[in-house]
Amino acid sequence: MQPMEIPTVETERLRLRPWTDADREPFAELNGDPDVMRYMRRRLDRADSDALLDRIVEGWATNGLGLWAVERRLDERFIGFVGLSRPSFDAPFMPAVEVGWRLARDAWGLGYATEGGRASLRYGFEEIGLEEIVSLTSVINERSRRVMERLGMNRDPADDFDHPLLEPGRETRRHVLYRLRREDWPRATGLPTG
Repeated sequence: MQPMEIPTVETERLRLRPWTDADREPFAELNGDPDVMRYMRRRLDRADSDALLDRIVEGWATNGLGLWAVERRLDERFIGFVGLSRPSFDAPFMPAVEVGWRLARDAWGLGYATEGGRASLRYGFEEIGLEEIVSLTSVINERSRRVMERLGMNRDPADDFDHPLLEPGRETRRHVLYRLRREDWPRATGLPTG
């Protein structure tokens, strides 16, 4: 069996591309940044970051979808990841495909998460044919929640949940779940319907 070739997707300002060994060092810096990892379970050291990158690449082969390395087209600088994944923890909404992102601190506030998230949703709905894509984050992660809303995703407070991989009492344990169904995708993007 041939390994899956990870597609490259270009947006106006970003290139969502396969991972390379040159991404390992900046990815480790990203995963060690306390601001970037504030809502995650923990910051990652280099070994854990490299293991995560390996799992991301393997995920493409296993799931036929995954997280892309993201670079700015302007200067080809690696700024993080965006894409689709299949969460593996137990929750009422599982199984699901999640759209997510993690960007370097100096890439925040520029619309890159929304731009990359939109390209990921398009890939999931139009290329793979998914029926629904979710996104989740800590209740207190306002920045990511705003991205989910800009992507046209909807939240039902009845779907909120305590993340099972975070210990009770941790301020980031309570999570929100946003959803977008394929039939709502054209409306969410402003594309004509019918």
